Amino acid sequence: MTPVRRSRTAIMKNGRSTNGKNRSEYTAASVEVLEGLEPVRRRPAMYTDTQRPNHMAQEVIDNAADEAIAGFADRIAVILFEDGSLQVADNGRGMPVDKHPTEKVSGVEVIMTKLHAGAKFSHKDYRFSGGLHGVGVSVVNALSQRLEVQIQRDGKVFAMAFAQGEKVEPLHVIGKAAQKQTGSTVRFWPEPKYFDNCTFAVPRLKHILRAKAVLCPGLWVSFEDRNTGEKETWHFESGLNEYLIQSLGGQTYMPNPPFSGHHEGPEEEVTWVAAWLLEPGQTMEESYCNLIPTPQGGTHVSGFRAGLLAAMREFCDIHKLLPRGVKISPEDVWDACAYVLSVKLRDPHFAGQTKERLTSRQCADYVSGVVKDRFSLYLNQHVEIGQQLAELVIEKARKRQDASKQITRKKAAGGPMLPGKLADCILAGPAQTELFLVEGDSAGGSAKQARNRQFQAIMPLRGKIKNTWDDPTSAILNSAEIRDISVAIGMEPGASQTNGLRYDKICILADADSDGYHIATLLCALFLKHFKALVDAGHVYVCQPPLYRIDIGKQVFYALDEEEKEEILKKHADGRAKPVIQRFKGLGEMNPAQLRETTMAPETRRLARLESNGQDPQAIDAVMNMLLGKKSIEARKAWLEQKGNLAQSA
Repeated sequence: MTPVRRSRTAIMKNGRSTNGKNRSEYTAASVEVLEGLEPVRRRPAMYTDTQRPNHMAQEVIDNAADEAIAGFADRIAVILFEDGSLQVADNGRGMPVDKHPTEKVSGVEVIMTKLHAGAKFSHKDYRFSGGLHGVGVSVVNALSQRLEVQIQRDGKVFAMAFAQGEKVEPLHVIGKAAQKQTGSTVRFWPEPKYFDNCTFAVPRLKHILRAKAVLCPGLWVSFEDRNTGEKETWHFESGLNEYLIQSLGGQTYMPNPPFSGHHEGPEEEVTWVAAWLLEPGQTMEESYCNLIPTPQGGTHVSGFRAGLLAAMREFCDIHKLLPRGVKISPEDVWDACAYVLSVKLRDPHFAGQTKERLTSRQCADYVSGVVKDRFSLYLNQHVEIGQQLAELVIEKARKRQDASKQITRKKAAGGPMLPGKLADCILAGPAQTELFLVEGDSAGGSAKQARNRQFQAIMPLRGKIKNTWDDPTSAILNSAEIRDISVAIGMEPGASQTNGLRYDKICILADADSDGYHIATLLCALFLKHFKALVDAGHVYVCQPPLYRIDIGKQVFYALDEEEKEEILKKHADGRAKPVIQRFKGLGEMNPAQLRETTMAPETRRLARLESNGQDPQAIDAVMNMLLGKKSIEARKAWLEQKGNLAQSA
């Protein structure tokens, strides 16, 4: 008798579902209308980054920077207080304090309490601005325990206060100010329940502030941390070149000074600086729109890339530099390029409220055309530099095409193609290259952003691979996931030599929880049983991502487990700064910078090599049989009963 599979949808009988609810109960009264700032409090992640309140700080800073872009402010001062609040002050025009013609309350109250209310929808008061949706500072108000505003204008000092987004102190005059003294000061206390970690990431905050000073010539930006006494001020009359050079440190690059330019149109501006690294290293890739950072790039970056490529191809054609059969691709020009790109648009479009990627279509053509013309002119005015850059690009094109030919020859000889999900590295051959087998597509995406593309390749794995410990080697390639791993590393299962190996290190990267440990164990079993030559030669490693991040004052620590966390707290917690502890639920919860620092960068990561040499083969087999053997259920049960109390809770 074939069993009947029930649908997950409730079965309906006479208009009533089997769960007891009548469908007629779903009426217009079921539709909620959220008023004021309630939508933000219900779904905060739709409006801001809820990991930390840094994006809230950025929203307030962006409003101050808009006054600077418009030419009304030349100072922004940010203070981080001991109680966790943040204050942003500018000497711009000051928020409007007169009554709004339709809302019948002051302009500042409209700004702070109404979504999609602001002065930047038209361009009467702001030619360029970052506050585009009238949402940012009202979101800050909605997600704060308290927010205080002080405004200087019209010879007076006005004050107003809010709690949980609601007005608790009406707009009132608290003092006098000089007639020409104007500006706005906003201080807010983030509400902890909306954030994973309610402390500000100070290095990220300082990076944003320094960038504002760099991108807005003549602007003075200061930061004071009252917790540590740290004070810093930034001011650049023309700072992009200096910014890039300082960021690259002692790395060798060309041209020196870097290639830079600026162009201003009727509705847009673009400024850039770029240099090419002569040796593999850490490039700098930063882009901005209206002084707002766009870490995910966008159309302005695409246009910049296209302009550089077109100019380089034209230069090589004019001077007949390209060898026969060599074609320059975008990666050949782009991979070693360190750049800072800043555009200003009247009506920019971003992907989402956090504005991490620019999507304005017209920007790509504008930036591409300007950069292509300026770079072509630069290369032909500096022919020697142009030829050196062309040699660098042509050499990359040669290596890329040689690597492609090797893969083509392998395919022509009947070998399999590389897996499509493999994000390969630039360097060819196993020397110094690394392949990360990453648990899950989400973590794989973060790992691709965190890696060094020169020598680190990423291949995400979907779920748990097959348990192959009891399987014959001849049968394991029936699994598509294992077949992809075999092709990616360049070795057949059971091979006694590592001649075809494509990478020097095979790194297993899984979550620091029980599921992650299980996946890592299955992969270790695969290599121990079916790719033993790889293990014997010392090519297999297990990454050790941290389970905890611990912030103590200005110091940041990462702990692999509970025991290491307690050691850090015992050693570094001095009572003056309360430790803030974040537990990572998985690799996908780390941002790319954290993943790079803790798990992927050779200078700071921790790897454990999977070793079999010098070990008793029978002892290894006994342990693996007990853990994964299909006929070892009783032994595994006994082991769990004996050792189960040592397991850490998830």
